[in-house]
Amino acid sequence: MTGEHRVLLVPDGLAGERVDAAIARLFGLSRTRAAHLISEGHVQVDGAAVAKSDRVVPGALLEIEIPSVADPLEVVPEMVEGISIIHDDDAIVVVDKPVGVAVHPSPGWSGPTVVGHLRAAGFRIATSGAAERQGIVQRLDVGTSGVMVICKSEHGYSVLKNAFRQRTVDKTYHALVQGHPDPLEGTVDAPIGRHPRHDHKFAVMADGRHSVTHYRTLEAHRFASLLEVELETGRTHQIRVHMAALKHPCVADFHYGADPVLAQRVGLSRQWLHAVKLGFTHPETGEYVEFESPYPADLAHALEVIRASD
Repeated sequence: MTGEHRVLLVPDGLAGERVDAAIARLFGLSRTRAAHLISEGHVQVDGAAVAKSDRVVPGALLEIEIPSVADPLEVVPEMVEGISIIHDDDAIVVVDKPVGVAVHPSPGWSGPTVVGHLRAAGFRIATSGAAERQGIVQRLDVGTSGVMVICKSEHGYSVLKNAFRQRTVDKTYHALVQGHPDPLEGTVDAPIGRHPRHDHKFAVMADGRHSVTHYRTLEAHRFASLLEVELETGRTHQIRVHMAALKHPCVADFHYGADPVLAQRVGLSRQWLHAVKLGFTHPETGEYVEFESPYPADLAHALEVIRASD
Protein backbone atom coordinates (compact mmCIF):
# COMPACT_ATOMS: atom_id res chain seq x y z
CA MET A 1 0.00 0.00 0.00
CA THR A 2 1.51 3.34 -0.99
CA GLY A 3 1.49 6.22 1.39
CA GLU A 4 3.55 8.87 3.08
CA HIS A 5 6.59 7.73 5.08
CA ARG A 6 7.85 10.25 7.63
CA VAL A 7 10.73 10.11 10.10
CA LEU A 8 11.44 12.51 12.96
CA LEU A 9 13.56 12.61 16.10
CA VAL A 10 11.49 13.13 19.24
CA PRO A 11 12.22 16.68 20.50
CA ASP A 12 13.03 17.42 24.14
CA GLY A 13 9.69 19.17 24.58
CA LEU A 14 7.78 15.90 24.13
CA ALA A 15 9.74 13.93 26.73
CA GLY A 16 7.44 11.50 28.53
CA GLU A 17 4.46 12.05 26.21
CA ARG A 18 2.35 9.08 25.12
CA VAL A 19 3.18 7.91 21.62
CA ASP A 20 -0.29 8.74 20.26
CA ALA A 21 -0.15 12.25 21.73
CA ALA A 22 3.37 12.82 20.36
CA ILE A 23 2.35 11.70 16.86
CA ALA A 24 -0.73 13.91 16.94
CA ARG A 25 1.37 16.96 17.79
CA LEU A 26 4.30 16.24 15.47
CA PHE A 27 2.32 15.30 12.38
CA GLY A 28 -0.85 17.36 12.81
CA LEU A 29 -3.17 14.36 13.14
CA SER A 30 -6.07 13.86 15.49
CA ARG A 31 -5.30 11.78 18.59
CA THR A 32 -7.86 9.20 17.44
CA ARG A 33 -6.23 8.89 14.00
CA ALA A 34 -2.79 8.56 15.62
CA ALA A 35 -4.03 5.74 17.87
CA HIS A 36 -5.56 4.00 14.85
CA LEU A 37 -2.27 4.14 12.92
CA ILE A 38 -0.42 2.68 15.91
CA SER A 39 -2.91 -0.18 16.30
CA GLU A 40 -2.57 -0.95 12.57
CA GLY A 41 1.22 -1.26 12.91
CA HIS A 42 2.11 1.89 10.98
CA VAL A 43 4.28 3.39 13.75
CA GLN A 44 7.73 2.43 15.05
CA VAL A 45 10.04 3.98 17.63
CA ASP A 46 13.71 3.15 17.17
CA GLY A 47 12.70 0.40 14.76
CA ALA A 48 10.31 -1.38 17.11
CA ALA A 49 6.51 -1.56 17.22
CA VAL A 50 4.84 0.39 20.04
CA ALA A 51 1.55 0.68 21.92
CA LYS A 52 -0.29 3.97 21.96
CA SER A 53 0.24 4.34 25.73
CA ASP A 54 4.03 3.87 25.55
CA ARG A 55 6.08 6.96 26.41
CA VAL A 56 8.58 8.62 24.10
CA VAL A 57 12.08 9.77 25.05
CA PRO A 58 14.00 12.68 23.49
CA GLY A 59 16.17 11.68 20.53
CA ALA A 60 14.20 8.52 19.74
CA LEU A 61 13.63 7.87 16.04
CA LEU A 62 9.90 8.08 15.33
CA GLU A 63 8.77 6.52 12.02
CA ILE A 64 5.21 6.67 10.73
CA GLU A 65 3.60 5.31 7.60
CA ILE A 66 0.46 7.21 6.65
CA PRO A 67 -1.47 5.06 4.13
CA SER A 68 -2.85 6.89 1.11
CA VAL A 69 -6.43 5.88 1.77
CA ALA A 70 -9.48 7.91 2.67
CA ASP A 71 -9.20 9.35 6.16
CA PRO A 72 -11.55 7.28 8.37
CA LEU A 73 -12.32 10.48 10.25
CA GLU A 74 -13.37 12.46 7.19
CA VAL A 75 -16.99 13.60 7.29
CA VAL A 76 -18.69 12.25 4.17
CA PRO A 77 -21.86 14.20 3.24
CA GLU A 78 -24.61 11.60 2.91
CA MET A 79 -28.35 11.78 3.47
CA VAL A 80 -29.40 9.12 5.97
CA GLU A 81 -32.83 7.56 5.87
CA GLY A 82 -34.57 7.64 9.24
CA ILE A 83 -32.96 10.75 10.71
CA SER A 84 -35.61 13.35 11.50
CA ILE A 85 -35.19 16.96 12.57
CA ILE A 86 -37.10 17.71 15.78
CA HIS A 87 -36.02 21.35 16.14
CA ASP A 88 -33.85 23.79 14.23
CA ASP A 89 -32.81 27.37 15.00
CA ASP A 90 -29.71 29.53 14.60
CA ALA A 91 -27.94 27.98 17.60
CA ILE A 92 -28.89 24.30 17.67
CA VAL A 93 -30.41 21.46 15.70
CA VAL A 94 -32.13 18.63 17.56
CA VAL A 95 -32.37 15.29 15.78
CA ASP A 96 -34.03 11.94 16.31
CA LYS A 97 -31.22 9.44 15.61
CA PRO A 98 -32.18 5.98 14.35
CA VAL A 99 -30.33 2.79 15.24
CA GLY A 100 -27.36 1.91 13.03
CA VAL A 101 -26.14 5.48 12.67
CA ALA A 102 -23.02 6.87 14.36
CA VAL A 103 -22.94 10.46 15.56
CA HIS A 104 -19.60 11.18 13.85
CA PRO A 105 -16.87 9.29 11.92
CA SER A 106 -14.43 7.09 13.83
CA PRO A 107 -11.80 4.45 12.96
CA GLY A 108 -13.47 1.18 12.06
CA TRP A 109 -16.83 2.77 11.24
CA SER A 110 -17.70 3.19 7.56
CA GLY A 111 -21.47 3.54 7.96
CA PRO A 112 -23.74 6.59 8.01
CA THR A 113 -23.30 9.44 10.49
CA VAL A 114 -25.44 12.23 11.89
CA VAL A 115 -22.89 14.92 10.99
CA GLY A 116 -22.64 13.53 7.44
CA HIS A 117 -26.43 13.74 7.11
CA LEU A 118 -26.54 17.31 8.40
CA ARG A 119 -23.77 18.40 6.03
CA ALA A 120 -25.53 16.77 3.07
CA ALA A 121 -28.78 18.47 4.10
CA GLY A 122 -27.07 21.88 4.05
CA PHE A 123 -26.90 22.56 7.77
CA ARG A 124 -24.15 24.88 8.97
CA ILE A 125 -22.56 23.32 12.05
CA ALA A 126 -20.25 24.94 14.60
CA THR A 127 -16.55 24.50 13.78
CA SER A 128 -15.53 24.10 17.44
CA GLY A 129 -14.17 20.68 18.41
CA ALA A 130 -12.07 18.11 16.53
CA ALA A 131 -12.64 18.07 12.76
CA GLU A 132 -14.80 14.94 12.77
CA ARG A 133 -16.72 16.05 15.89
CA GLN A 134 -17.41 19.70 15.13
CA GLY A 135 -20.52 20.93 16.90
CA ILE A 136 -20.90 17.67 18.85
CA VAL A 137 -21.62 18.13 22.56
CA GLN A 138 -23.07 14.65 23.22
CA ARG A 139 -23.09 11.21 21.65
CA LEU A 140 -25.35 8.19 21.38
CA ASP A 141 -24.06 4.69 20.63
CA VAL A 142 -24.56 3.38 17.10
CA GLY A 143 -26.98 0.84 18.58
CA THR A 144 -28.93 3.39 20.62
CA SER A 145 -31.69 5.55 19.13
CA GLY A 146 -33.31 8.77 20.25
CA VAL A 147 -33.07 12.50 20.73
CA MET A 148 -29.80 14.44 20.68
CA VAL A 149 -28.59 17.99 20.08
CA ILE A 150 -25.86 19.34 17.78
CA CYS A 151 -24.68 22.94 17.91
CA LYS A 152 -24.77 25.29 14.93
CA SER A 153 -23.28 28.43 16.50
CA GLU A 154 -19.90 28.72 18.21
CA HIS A 155 -21.51 30.40 21.22
CA GLY A 156 -24.11 27.65 21.42
CA TYR A 157 -21.34 25.04 21.36
CA SER A 158 -19.45 26.74 24.16
CA VAL A 159 -22.53 27.12 26.38
CA LEU A 160 -23.91 23.62 25.84
CA LYS A 161 -20.52 21.91 26.08
CA ASN A 162 -20.15 23.52 29.49
CA ALA A 163 -23.72 22.57 30.45
CA PHE A 164 -23.03 18.90 29.71
CA ARG A 165 -19.75 19.16 31.63
CA GLN A 166 -21.51 20.78 34.60
CA ARG A 167 -24.28 18.12 34.41
CA THR A 168 -27.09 20.65 34.11
CA VAL A 169 -28.59 18.89 31.07
CA ASP A 170 -31.50 16.51 31.75
CA LYS A 171 -30.94 13.26 29.83
CA THR A 172 -33.78 10.74 30.10
CA TYR A 173 -33.74 7.26 28.61
CA HIS A 174 -36.10 4.32 28.64
CA ALA A 175 -34.54 0.87 28.92
CA LEU A 176 -36.20 -2.52 28.80
CA VAL A 177 -34.08 -4.73 31.05
CA GLN A 178 -34.18 -8.41 31.85
CA GLY A 179 -35.86 -9.38 35.11
CA HIS A 180 -36.82 -7.02 37.92
CA PRO A 181 -34.27 -4.68 39.53
CA ASP A 182 -34.37 -4.72 43.32
CA PRO A 183 -35.07 -2.14 44.57
CA LEU A 184 -37.53 -1.03 41.88
CA GLU A 185 -36.08 2.48 42.09
CA GLY A 186 -32.51 3.39 42.88
CA THR A 187 -29.14 4.84 41.99
CA VAL A 188 -26.08 3.08 40.64
CA ASP A 189 -22.91 4.89 41.70
CA ALA A 190 -20.07 2.82 40.26
CA PRO A 191 -16.96 3.93 38.32
CA ILE A 192 -16.67 2.83 34.70
CA GLY A 193 -13.50 2.12 32.75
CA ARG A 194 -12.35 0.21 29.68
CA HIS A 195 -12.69 -3.54 30.01
CA PRO A 196 -9.24 -5.02 30.72
CA ARG A 197 -9.66 -7.92 28.25
CA HIS A 198 -12.16 -6.84 25.61
CA ASP A 199 -11.78 -3.96 23.15
CA HIS A 200 -14.83 -1.71 22.60
CA LYS A 201 -16.28 -2.88 25.93
CA PHE A 202 -16.52 -1.14 29.29
CA ALA A 203 -17.01 -2.39 32.83
CA VAL A 204 -17.37 -1.27 36.44
CA MET A 205 -13.74 -0.76 37.46
CA ALA A 206 -12.28 0.44 40.76
CA ASP A 207 -10.01 2.86 38.87
CA GLY A 208 -12.71 3.92 36.38
CA ARG A 209 -14.35 7.32 35.95
CA HIS A 210 -17.05 8.49 38.35
CA SER A 211 -20.42 7.35 36.93
CA VAL A 212 -23.92 7.80 38.37
CA THR A 213 -27.17 6.41 36.96
CA HIS A 214 -30.65 6.92 38.45
CA TYR A 215 -33.47 4.56 37.51
CA ARG A 216 -37.08 3.83 38.39
CA THR A 217 -39.35 1.05 37.23
CA LEU A 218 -42.23 2.16 35.00
CA GLU A 219 -43.58 -1.31 34.19
CA ALA A 220 -42.75 -4.74 35.64
CA HIS A 221 -43.57 -7.74 33.44
CA ARG A 222 -42.97 -11.46 33.56
CA PHE A 223 -39.66 -11.44 31.72
CA ALA A 224 -38.53 -7.83 31.76
CA SER A 225 -38.98 -4.38 33.28
CA LEU A 226 -39.33 -1.02 31.56
CA LEU A 227 -37.17 1.55 33.33
CA GLU A 228 -36.91 5.31 33.15
CA VAL A 229 -33.24 6.19 33.47
CA GLU A 230 -31.63 9.56 34.12
CA LEU A 231 -27.93 10.05 33.67
CA GLU A 232 -26.04 12.23 36.11
CA THR A 233 -22.79 11.56 34.23
CA GLY A 234 -22.34 10.65 30.58
CA ARG A 235 -19.83 7.80 30.20
CA THR A 236 -19.63 5.60 27.13
CA HIS A 237 -22.10 2.67 27.45
CA GLN A 238 -22.99 3.92 30.95
CA ILE A 239 -26.57 2.61 31.16
CA ARG A 240 -25.64 -0.68 29.51
CA VAL A 241 -22.69 -1.24 31.85
CA HIS A 242 -24.59 -0.30 35.02
CA MET A 243 -27.61 -2.44 34.14
CA ALA A 244 -25.35 -5.40 33.36
CA ALA A 245 -23.57 -4.86 36.69
CA LEU A 246 -26.97 -5.18 38.41
CA LYS A 247 -27.45 -8.49 36.53
CA HIS A 248 -30.31 -6.90 34.57
CA PRO A 249 -28.81 -6.14 31.14
CA CYS A 250 -30.84 -4.33 28.51
CA VAL A 251 -32.90 -6.78 26.48
CA ALA A 252 -30.93 -7.90 23.38
CA ASP A 253 -27.71 -6.22 24.54
CA PHE A 254 -25.52 -9.18 23.59
CA HIS A 255 -22.36 -7.13 24.20
CA TYR A 256 -23.20 -7.08 27.91
CA GLY A 257 -24.65 -10.51 28.54
CA ALA A 258 -28.27 -10.36 27.35
CA ASP A 259 -30.23 -13.60 26.85
CA PRO A 260 -30.34 -14.38 23.09
CA VAL A 261 -33.48 -16.50 23.54
CA LEU A 262 -35.45 -13.57 24.97
CA ALA A 263 -34.06 -11.28 22.26
CA GLN A 264 -35.26 -13.69 19.57
CA ARG A 265 -38.67 -13.93 21.24
CA VAL A 266 -39.18 -10.15 21.03
CA GLY A 267 -37.54 -9.87 17.60
CA LEU A 268 -34.62 -7.62 18.54
CA SER A 269 -31.02 -7.64 17.34
CA ARG A 270 -29.94 -4.49 19.24
CA GLN A 271 -30.23 -3.33 22.82
CA TRP A 272 -33.61 -2.01 23.99
CA LEU A 273 -32.42 1.48 24.93
CA HIS A 274 -33.85 4.77 23.70
CA ALA A 275 -33.10 8.42 24.49
CA VAL A 276 -36.67 9.65 25.03
CA LYS A 277 -36.15 13.16 26.37
CA LEU A 278 -33.53 15.91 26.44
CA GLY A 279 -33.94 19.12 28.43
CA PHE A 280 -31.59 22.08 28.84
CA THR A 281 -31.37 25.84 29.02
CA HIS A 282 -31.29 27.18 25.46
CA PRO A 283 -27.83 28.74 24.87
CA GLU A 284 -29.26 31.87 23.23
CA THR A 285 -32.72 32.51 24.73
CA GLY A 286 -31.93 31.35 28.27
CA GLU A 287 -35.27 29.51 28.35
CA TYR A 288 -35.56 25.88 29.42
CA VAL A 289 -36.41 23.70 26.41
CA GLU A 290 -37.32 20.04 26.23
CA PHE A 291 -37.43 17.67 23.27
CA GLU A 292 -38.82 14.14 23.05
CA SER A 293 -38.55 11.12 20.78
CA PRO A 294 -41.15 8.32 20.52
CA TYR A 295 -40.14 4.67 20.53
CA PRO A 296 -39.08 3.43 17.09
CA ALA A 297 -41.04 0.54 15.61
CA ASP A 298 -38.67 -2.28 16.63
CA LEU A 299 -38.58 -1.23 20.30
CA ALA A 300 -42.33 -0.59 20.43
CA HIS A 301 -42.99 -4.07 18.99
CA ALA A 302 -40.62 -5.75 21.46
CA LEU A 303 -42.31 -3.99 24.40
CA GLU A 304 -45.75 -5.14 23.21
CA VAL A 305 -44.48 -8.73 23.04
CA ILE A 306 -43.20 -8.42 26.61
CA ARG A 307 -46.50 -6.94 27.79
CA ALA A 308 -48.45 -9.72 26.06
CA SER A 309 -46.31 -12.39 27.71
CA ASP A 310 -47.89 -11.60 31.10
